[in-house]
Amino acid sequence: MQLRCLMNLSSDRLHALPIAILYITDRCNSRCVTCDYWRFGRSEMSMELVDRLARELPVCGTRYVLLSGGEPLQHPQWRRIVSKFKSAGMKVGMVTSGILLPGAASEVEKQVDEIYVSLDGATAESYQAIRGVDGLKLVGQGVRVLSGKLAVVLRTTVQRGNYREMPDLIRLGKSWGAAHHSFLAVDVATHAAFARAKDFDRSMALEADDLDLFARQLDRVEQEFGSEFSTGYLLESPAKLRRLHGYFAALLGLSDFPAVRCNAPLFSAVIETTGSLKPCFFLPSTGALDGGSVLDCLNAPSALELRRMQRAGKREECARCVCPAYKSARALAGGV
Repeated sequence: MQLRCLMNLSSDRLHALPIAILYITDRCNSRCVTCDYWRFGRSEMSMELVDRLARELPVCGTRYVLLSGGEPLQHPQWRRIVSKFKSAGMKVGMVTSGILLPGAASEVEKQVDEIYVSLDGATAESYQAIRGVDGLKLVGQGVRVLSGKLAVVLRTTVQRGNYREMPDLIRLGKSWGAAHHSFLAVDVATHAAFARAKDFDRSMALEADDLDLFARQLDRVEQEFGSEFSTGYLLESPAKLRRLHGYFAALLGLSDFPAVRCNAPLFSAVIETTGSLKPCFFLPSTGALDGGSVLDCLNAPSALELRRMQRAGKREECARCVCPAYKSARALAGGV
């Protein structure tokens, strides 16, 4: 299986799929300014498709399944879905707003290996302004219950509404007992992610008069949280956090976009509720699961061409990507 994973690096054809990201529902109980699933999401992954994936993904060499959406905890069968993939020998992670965690924590603790919880505001007011609901207290309750029982990673999408709060967000997450905290820039480069229309609102990005203050906030983070960087509580290095500033400056035409190193389409894929296939969160669909095997569908001509263009640096979305992922040959051989 390790050899099959390594073979992915030799061409645009996938011989194995180490990581599968599944949108098990398009429905969501948040109303985020950065996302439109809550406006349009109506579908859920059928148990028939879940059963198929639980059978076929192990054959593809899948070691890790990440349940996403929408809000995965809104799928009425989420417990059964997790159990199926766990029984098939795969590690299971989940991306969630965290609002439903207080009522679901005991089941999450029993079945899920790690959980990524969105934290976009350090106060009830800023949280509601960005995520559209009064949910910060519920998120904190859920994280506290799960902390120490499984890996809880807080994820903050940096934008105009919260960049001033970065130190406060780190302190808040630590007070809840989270295992890690990650920061990425708000994506305003593509509508392929988050169910957005082509003419979506891009006002979440920083403006020119925000850049100096943002740089000072990054200085504060680097000075105040040295131990959090060294212990790995903060998943990005100071240098990587500085790339966020470069990204926002580039959006304004003040600099080039930071160089991107990513080969995510060679070790992962997104499978949406309907079985539509995407190389990553931010690239368009290349088709859908049909009568062929999962790997056959992932290697359809349209998928091969998109991976070729991504590898050749010919996809504009990739040059502006906010969360590139790269795995070396050693990483692929060693596991997820």
